[in-house]
Amino acid sequence: MGLLRSSGVLFAMALSVLASELTQPGQVHLSVDESMNVVVTWSTKVSCPSVVEYGVSDLNLVANGSSTLFVDGGPLHLMQHMHRVVLTALTAGRRYAYRAGSDLGWSWQYSFVALRSDASWSPRIGLVGDMGLENAHALPLLVDEVSAGHFDLLLHVGDFAYNMDTDNGLVGDRFMDMLQPLAAQLPYMTCVGNHEQAYNFSHYKARFSMPGEMFYSVDVGPAHIVSLTTEFYYYTQYGLDQIRRQYEWLQQDLARANERRAERPWLIVLGHRPMYCSNSDDPEHCTNPENMVRVGIPFLHLYGLERLLYEQGVDLAFWAHEHSYERTWPVYQNRLVAGDQPYVRPQAPVHVVTGSGGCVEGQDPFENSTHTWSAFRSDDFGYTRLILHNGSHLQLQQVSSNQAGKVIDEAWLLQDSHGPFPHATRVQ
Repeated sequence: MGLLRSSGVLFAMALSVLASELTQPGQVHLSVDESMNVVVTWSTKVSCPSVVEYGVSDLNLVANGSSTLFVDGGPLHLMQHMHRVVLTALTAGRRYAYRAGSDLGWSWQYSFVALRSDASWSPRIGLVGDMGLENAHALPLLVDEVSAGHFDLLLHVGDFAYNMDTDNGLVGDRFMDMLQPLAAQLPYMTCVGNHEQAYNFSHYKARFSMPGEMFYSVDVGPAHIVSLTTEFYYYTQYGLDQIRRQYEWLQQDLARANERRAERPWLIVLGHRPMYCSNSDDPEHCTNPENMVRVGIPFLHLYGLERLLYEQGVDLAFWAHEHSYERTWPVYQNRLVAGDQPYVRPQAPVHVVTGSGGCVEGQDPFENSTHTWSAFRSDDFGYTRLILHNGSHLQLQQVSSNQAGKVIDEAWLLQDSHGPFPHATRVQ
């Protein structure tokens, strides 16, 4: 009888441990919506309440949200519940502590600083692309910088985990858990890359909480930032109409942004596949005159993005995909558009490829020769800093993780006459 009683106790304890693991929050990360409200996202293995306890001096505030069931498209059809809670009425500049979950299981306690929604401040933004579960070379330095309060938000320019759907989605789970010490401390904003394409980008759509599912824009200080999906041009098996819908949305979004250009002078775009690069192992993009991101649908040249960005006066475009870093001079239609001081009142967009976060595929080599529009390039692993000092001055820095955080490239853009570029009306 005693043996049976002991076995029953052990069995009950095992069930309790299993239940707590199923309801334990994981993959905690933050984002913002179009109003700068903070969105807390996390995962549990089974359905349970979606609660965030938060506050300034203690966790005296409570916000409730909801969860959705996500089923991986792999053969095991593994399931998890994605929780989202929106924190509203936050005081800008105030640091809030929080934890996510429910009485069935709580996350670690983290904190974040609520972002300002006005234009009169100087955001510090980190950018990284093509960072995987293995060889995430830039991650330790990014965690250090975020923990030290050096950034206000991060932008991940596509390609996560390599891949989030691998091993029935378990690689994605481990990647998101690996990101948690970083992405639970500040808004981690994203755009989608080609490595997210499985099952019509279902992992990307389920795991991240952006203002728009596949494309969106947000105002951050003196900048209007737009996140695009370049993959629409390449994975047409998921529908051709998505190219048109995004293009027409972008036309309207940039036009509205130009109407408010006095308040938010900088126009910044990010997308995964680059318009300009000089890598030797990517003829599809770097040396292709029919690069679809630039010119649109081949030969028809419908819905090409470069002309639209030029005509709307986009100042800066960030890309990834190439596992390297490259900064251009102002460039349009493969031609350098620059005088003696290219970054003083630039007359065309400046492009930055920041795909050197680190992944199993390693680094991408460069062509031996350089293009006139290429200003600086490096195959070091690393990430980019963007500091929007005010409406006329922004600063770019490239940090090398190969060289222990050394800044290997730096540039300033000065633009005090924002708007459509002067020659845009004459483009035929």
